[in-house]
Amino acid sequence: MVVSQPSASPHRGRFFRIAAAFTVLLALAGYLAVQYITSRPGAPRCIVRPPEGDGEEYRLSQEQAANAATISAVGTTRGMPERAVTIALATALQESALRNISHGDRDSLGLFQQRPSQGWGTPEQIMDPVYSAGKFYEHLAKVPGYSRLPLTEAAQRVQRSGYPQAYAKHEPDAALLAGALTGRAPASLTCVARPGGGPGDPAKVRAGLMGAFGRDVLPAAPSGGAEAGLAGGTASAPSRDMTVPVPARAAAQRGSGSQEQHGWELAHWAVAHADALRIDEVAYAGKVWSAADSVEGWRAAPKSAARSKDEVRITVAD
Repeated sequence: MVVSQPSASPHRGRFFRIAAAFTVLLALAGYLAVQYITSRPGAPRCIVRPPEGDGEEYRLSQEQAANAATISAVGTTRGMPERAVTIALATALQESALRNISHGDRDSLGLFQQRPSQGWGTPEQIMDPVYSAGKFYEHLAKVPGYSRLPLTEAAQRVQRSGYPQAYAKHEPDAALLAGALTGRAPASLTCVARPGGGPGDPAKVRAGLMGAFGRDVLPAAPSGGAEAGLAGGTASAPSRDMTVPVPARAAAQRGSGSQEQHGWELAHWAVAHADALRIDEVAYAGKVWSAADSVEGWRAAPKSAARSKDEVRITVAD
């Protein structure tokens, strides 16, 4: 005797269709929100241009650019190769659209949607981009041969995502970003500054650089106070300018190529953080970016600006 199987409930099928449609709508809403943030008139925005203009440029908000620059800096400071930075950036693009969000699936948080309940750290730690990027690289470094694996597989070994194939679609943008932020592609990242916003704080620029690149990135603080200025000045009259040295051996020690590449890594970090830290000008290797002329991107530097490959000059707004 053949026993007939009960047919699937029409209500259950309708529920799954509604749930699927809702998921698609949420994804679309997130995509449109990111596009609005990065393209609305007057919004601070950044552009990464491919080397020699070969290919499409990539646009993102300054918040996204700053987070991407932090992820890259943490990776190279740990001696990770550019491929590792590309994997990290593609992962953060998928998980949070490079936004340091305080919500997610279950208890997921931050740029990489790491979960405190799964041992990634406390909520406060995970919401620190330097910490969360460091934890990602710590786990990635334990994946055997990660640099030779397909990007989506390397990312999945760290993330254990329910959608492991989703990382692959971000690889072209992540690779373009990594080339700029590691300094391999000179003068390829530029940002359009927001008018106004008040003066910059030299102490915050100093703290940001040391947080991302380590304490050795800058000379010892001036004698006028631990945070008196950037390259001089006193507690009552801090300098608006700072000079970040680019030692000839620094890049080789970090595994990030030449001295000039490390210099561009620092310069691009400063431009990416220009809106948040109120940076007015960045000069390196004969090029200068300024907030006042930011729509023009990097320009030939006047004689008064940094023209050497031995230092990056950063000036905060007054």
